[in-house]
Amino acid sequence: MLVNGSDQDSITGNDRGLAYGDGVFETIRLHNNKPLLLGSHLNRLALGAQRLQISLNLEHLEQELEQLTFEYPAQGILKILVTRGRGGRGYRPPAEADTTRLLTLHPLPDYAGTEKGINVFVCNQRLAKQPSLAGIKHLNRLEQVMASLEWPGAEFHEGLMLDTSDFVVEGTRSNIFWGEKDRLFTPALDNCGVEGVMRNYLLEKIPEAEPIENCTLDRLLDAEEIFFCNSIFGIWPVLKIKTDTDMFSLEPNTNTSGFTRKAKDIFAHLLESAG
Repeated sequence: MLVNGSDQDSITGNDRGLAYGDGVFETIRLHNNKPLLLGSHLNRLALGAQRLQISLNLEHLEQELEQLTFEYPAQGILKILVTRGRGGRGYRPPAEADTTRLLTLHPLPDYAGTEKGINVFVCNQRLAKQPSLAGIKHLNRLEQVMASLEWPGAEFHEGLMLDTSDFVVEGTRSNIFWGEKDRLFTPALDNCGVEGVMRNYLLEKIPEAEPIENCTLDRLLDAEEIFFCNSIFGIWPVLKIKTDTDMFSLEPNTNTSGFTRKAKDIFAHLLESAG
């Protein structure tokens, strides 16, 4: 683990990231020893730090990334975590804080079998609406932690999260898309949720895709195709969705005109470009 460019295995106990979740982070796929969509991840990290009024020196961070480059595994995960730094007791940040930057490497999880589709459950935990934090990947992930405690079994790979008005938002660790009559939709994230790097990449690459507000669970369950995405696992077609009362089955559209197939092809090309 690199902490502000130094190889060490701990941070100070009064770091505000530890005390209050006062920071932002990125989780980046390493493929053939290269980080995928690094520029997009760094842009989101900088945007999140700016939103939280945390001073982030991107030049120092890029130097630390270069320092770690020779340790990148062929396949793995690079995690970047930035906190406001040290601070005393109390919510009010110090007038000047020395930002903490942590870089860690992790093995790539085994996603064998998920390429054909996954089972999903609807979480009881709801996402609170908070526009000032919406979109960014801040360190306060307790809603996702609580949702993950509901996991019904190993046959499920993702949980679907709704907001406090019961509108569809995202997965516990991913974004969601669904197809309706030659259009592809994903929830607008103005009030809560994370603007995933892969979500935004797909919105750029698929002209028929657009964010919309206030999608109900009933509307989602009527979709022609549904998939989850993130920059680590790529694209997960949805086979079944478990609600409190029923299990809904879908047949993912995998022909050449289907949006799920398009998204999978886009991710496959992204991996090839890092070859």
